Amino acid sequence: MPRTPKDDLNASARHSGVRRAFVASLTGTALEWYDFAVYSAAAALVFGDLFFPSEDPLTGTLLAFSTYAVGYVSRPLGGFVFGRLGDVIGRKRVLMATLVLIGAATFLIGVLPAYSTVGVAAPIALVVLRFAQGVGVGGEWGGAVLLSSEFGDPRRRGFYASAAQVGPPAGNLLANGVLAALGALLTEAQFESWGWRVAFLLSGVLVAFGLWVRAKLEETPVFKAMAAEHSRPEAPIREVFTTQPRALLAAILCRVGPDVLYAMFTVFVLTYATKELGMSRGSALAAVLIGSTLQVFLMPLAGALSDRVNRRLLSGGAAVASAVWPFLFFPMIGGGSWLPLAAGVVVGLVIHCCLYGPQAAFIAEQFSPRLRYTGSSLAYTLAGIIGGAIAPLLFTTLLSVYGTWVPLAAYIAVASAVSLAGVCLGRDPEAAVDEDAVLAAPKTRTAPDTTRTH
Repeated sequence: MPRTPKDDLNASARHSGVRRAFVASLTGTALEWYDFAVYSAAAALVFGDLFFPSEDPLTGTLLAFSTYAVGYVSRPLGGFVFGRLGDVIGRKRVLMATLVLIGAATFLIGVLPAYSTVGVAAPIALVVLRFAQGVGVGGEWGGAVLLSSEFGDPRRRGFYASAAQVGPPAGNLLANGVLAALGALLTEAQFESWGWRVAFLLSGVLVAFGLWVRAKLEETPVFKAMAAEHSRPEAPIREVFTTQPRALLAAILCRVGPDVLYAMFTVFVLTYATKELGMSRGSALAAVLIGSTLQVFLMPLAGALSDRVNRRLLSGGAAVASAVWPFLFFPMIGGGSWLPLAAGVVVGLVIHCCLYGPQAAFIAEQFSPRLRYTGSSLAYTLAGIIGGAIAPLLFTTLLSVYGTWVPLAAYIAVASAVSLAGVCLGRDPEAAVDEDAVLAAPKTRTAPDTTRTH
């Protein structure tokens, strides 16, 4: 049958919705990682003196970093609360709420009075705001993945879901660019006095853009189908734990390795290059920025590649490569030259792309559509505690205790083996079977989940 103008109009509208969903998904996760990078810098540079004054500067810095950890600890709460709501009331409404929560908390940190002004209320307020950030982030990732992937063709889910995975490199680049500009324009005294606040206040611009994009979106087609068929779950958290424990375990395990690898090649490598190899922080940071820039483009390519080849095979091969590469990387940079460092970081982050790019689609595919938001959010937040939250601390501890890189490489290898186990435990579904199952679901709000297969 020949195409009609109406067909072309409908196709154009679908493509526009997919593009807008992709941008909306990327914006939210970019904000999350912008906050991650800006907060890390502020905790190291100024929060100790401003909010945790102490006669011992180290004590103040440690206390400042403790508020950073609060953001990870509170994420599972966001996964529980917003993940459940996302499967009950819809993806779009929950994602609007999480973006407002994250943005408002970040903005308020930028105007928070210091200890010298309001006393102990200052650090208490900082911890509360950091906790709120973590809660919002805990509900953001799972919804961002579904926002883009459920609008797109399920046969290209790897590419569309990768929008959420571009957030880390994009957010890091944006944060480092803002911090570099502030450092160039302001004196050290100005930065410590008020300049750091600018970086937090600028998050309001990103939030406003994200809200503008998301407000124009409709609810995802998959959720609208569930609502029409009255197949939304009443107790999604209980259903995930009781009917899909294997899916949840696989999704949690597969996330550990990428988190640890990313912590090494974007965070701890700066410490290792400067403290152990005697390189300047600027040269080490340049290597990381080159790798992060490449990731912005390679992450969606890795997601798209996983649509063409077996997603589990690609992830499993990348997990093996991530276990091997550190044992080559550390001897390679032992001479303290910049070029081997830059090349090693780039290779490490390319491997991370092959792990992390397809991961959003892989995790979403472990759960039936009825439970995707809840299951994905729980996996993301629970894995973050045992992966990214403790990795920098463990790297630091292992190096200080053993004085050599070997335990660091072994730690990454173990984390990669955990991810490989998760990939092997997970399922490899047909492209559109899960979406079709939504329409075939029994017309009852308490319908049991029968779409899981292994």
